[in-house]
Amino acid sequence: MDARLSENPPAFGVEHSLAGRRWLWRPAEDRIAQAIAQRCGVPDVVGRLLAGRGVMPDRAADFLDPTLRAYLPDPSALTDMDVAAARIADAVQRGATVAIFGDYDVDGACSGALMAMGLGELGARTINYVPDRQREGYGPNAQALLALAAQGAELVVCVDCGTAAHDALAALRGRADAIVLDHHKSQGAPPAIVATVNPNRADDESGLGNVCAATISFLTLVAVQRELRRRGFFATRPELDLISMLDLVALATVCDVMPLSGLNRALVAQGLKVMARRGRPGIAALLDVAQVKEAPGTMTCGFAIGPRINAAGRIAEADLGLRTLLAPELATATALARRLDEINRERQAVEAGLLDEAMAQAEAQFAAGASVALVAGERWHPGVVGIVAGRIKEAFNRPALVAGIAEGTAVGSGRSVPGIDLGGAIIAAREAGLLIKGGGHAMAAGFTFEAERIEALRDFLAERLAAAATLPNAPDLAIEGTAAVAMIDETLAAAIGRVGPFGAGNEEPVFVVPRARVVRSDRIGRNEGTIRAIVEGETGGRLKTILFRAGENDLAAALSRPGGEPLNLAGHIRAEQWNGRTTVSLILIDAAPA
Repeated sequence: MDARLSENPPAFGVEHSLAGRRWLWRPAEDRIAQAIAQRCGVPDVVGRLLAGRGVMPDRAADFLDPTLRAYLPDPSALTDMDVAAARIADAVQRGATVAIFGDYDVDGACSGALMAMGLGELGARTINYVPDRQREGYGPNAQALLALAAQGAELVVCVDCGTAAHDALAALRGRADAIVLDHHKSQGAPPAIVATVNPNRADDESGLGNVCAATISFLTLVAVQRELRRRGFFATRPELDLISMLDLVALATVCDVMPLSGLNRALVAQGLKVMARRGRPGIAALLDVAQVKEAPGTMTCGFAIGPRINAAGRIAEADLGLRTLLAPELATATALARRLDEINRERQAVEAGLLDEAMAQAEAQFAAGASVALVAGERWHPGVVGIVAGRIKEAFNRPALVAGIAEGTAVGSGRSVPGIDLGGAIIAAREAGLLIKGGGHAMAAGFTFEAERIEALRDFLAERLAAAATLPNAPDLAIEGTAAVAMIDETLAAAIGRVGPFGAGNEEPVFVVPRARVVRSDRIGRNEGTIRAIVEGETGGRLKTILFRAGENDLAAALSRPGGEPLNLAGHIRAEQWNGRTTVSLILIDAAPA
């Protein structure tokens, strides 16, 4: 949340909304907003939205049309990149065997697919390996690495993992070289290997600390291609079509919740264009099983494709997502995507089975004044604890850590809120001897500890993350404008869409629709978990309003009362296409009595 928000009076006087939130205006300097609108020839609302995001007039054109030419850095800015590119180029020129060891989440799958495709097309033989979450845990392990070397790998490239795997990587010494392409936080010296390319290692000055591992993998391919070009490798063969790989980078960036500004924004904007062409069988098949008909956007990545890829690594075949992304033709990809869809349904059932118990533990801890929740249960599935931690974090606006215990060992995952560095706290706990292993970044972390030490770990985190206790029970809601029902149409929705793609660091703007009355309301969807309402404006017009995850609460109750008192509604204004028709809706986030 923008620190400047707290300096403003509450929007519409809302100190405590139906969702328990304070509404605050996001400041936007009129002079800057007008300059952007005039210079770029965009509607005033676009100028105001950009000004509110801190975009200056001289950068507005690049923001609205983020190109790689404007934002792509020189890969050599990353520490160890030139060394890594040269070693990989050596392997390519010899047609050597390169093993790619990846993580089991979306970023890991996309990173692995990028390297496997890129190096394979250049002529290297590749072996892909994704560890089993329950049997092997996160990151490289000596047994798996030695097995890859035994299969003939002279080089092992670890993607989205490996920065803290000093001991495991040491097992390769004398058997195979190793390179790490990662983005997780690092303290101390990197492993003693050929190269560790990680913008978050202590001695890296690239300024790229907010990119995902797939971006690091993509930049590595850029550097490898440049090195091979210098060596004359492409005199008789075509270069890689790197642009066609941006769909994978966009997918990983969104699903790993990287801030959508600067380079990330350019990669996602251009990658979504590639994704829309459906040239990759695996992504085309995933779009089909998710019944996505419209052009894919960040919501498609985060809520349709991402969960299905993640599901396999969480509760089933760890490499199924990677195999789907690498599928050479649509028939194979479709069979794999359908399996991912089935596994995702299984994941949802497993998650529902432990959510209530975990939420009850968290509620008790927060009621007792805890700054952070650390909850655990016997046999809780380690593949869904991260999702449950996210649900708790959203419900209480506090960091949450959830662990499953088996045979005295707890394996868990945590999610944090802006301004509270969970990854740093987990690394500190590991260094203090409270964890068997652990790491992550500011907003998410993974960890393993002896279950009997849970109270000591809870006390350590409570002290380390004490600042979280001062946060409100629900995050403030940034309001960026108002729109009467009669004003909301395709033109307005299209203008707002110009500011996308939306996501972390470039949140979709929230508008208030004042004094709207519910004239019709229905429960729809699975388990009737969504409310679809028609609201009428004070000065006329009607608007479809959607509330997802409606549940049983004050907000849902207010939207379920046709003919009730007028409400100020806060939400996202979106144009949606279905069967060739475009409709404009308000995706509701919050409401307050008018």
